[in-house]
Amino acid sequence: MSAEIARISLSSGAVETVMVDGQPHVVFRPAVEAIGLAYSAQLRKLRDRSWASRVDIDTTGADGKTYRMVAVDVRTFLMWLATVNENKVAEAARPTLIAYQQETTAAVNAYWTQGGAINPAATQEQAAGLRTELDGVDRARLARERLSAMGVAKEFGLVNSSYMEAMARTELARMNGTEPDIDPADVTITCDEFLTERGVTGTALRSARVKLGQTVASLYRARYGQAPQKVKRPINGVHRDVAVYTHRDVDLFDTAWAELARHYDVQTSIGGGAR
Repeated sequence: MSAEIARISLSSGAVETVMVDGQPHVVFRPAVEAIGLAYSAQLRKLRDRSWASRVDIDTTGADGKTYRMVAVDVRTFLMWLATVNENKVAEAARPTLIAYQQETTAAVNAYWTQGGAINPAATQEQAAGLRTELDGVDRARLARERLSAMGVAKEFGLVNSSYMEAMARTELARMNGTEPDIDPADVTITCDEFLTERGVTGTALRSARVKLGQTVASLYRARYGQAPQKVKRPINGVHRDVAVYTHRDVDLFDTAWAELARHYDVQTSIGGGAR
């Protein structure tokens, strides 16, 4: 089957395009001849360039006949335009080509020196797409940094396997902008979260945090032969190192809670009864 040609109007004329495997391609010959260059010489140039992607296709012309022509993807066409000698094109096309090449060099410079370039003429839809892409880049960078840090922590025995797996799943999901697929047993828990679930709040929480935390940490060391891992969490408006566990070890919290209740009245000393 031959490809149907569609003309796209530009500020200095128009280019003929076809769809190849769902992607727009520029019909090369008419585009070359429109700016006064020799088609055969430019085609030879493309054949020698590693960045060029070209395909031979059957196209249906305006006269209804089928022609065998070369088409290049948009990326190749734009790169080719950037390498054209301005002194060899038709005089009428020269100002437009020069303006395009200057804008291209500015964009390439911004890409390598500033991390990216924004077209002032970008539509709202394009700008929104770029913002989404940048958000994805930020998520991926942060996730890679956290995964790297966790890998180092795992190597030195600072985190256990269940915690490492849970955090890795979370960071990989964040990288892809999706929700993590985590075993409920691997969801993290801290002393504050355990106490809050039992209704301990305010000043009682500060007292209970210390008492319960020391006991749970002791039980954890007895089970694993190492101290629990710590992460930065906001405590009274300040980020502090807080011991963090997973729900696989929630039985340690239950044991610690029951142990505290035997030594003093939990209801009055901490602020809430065991449930």
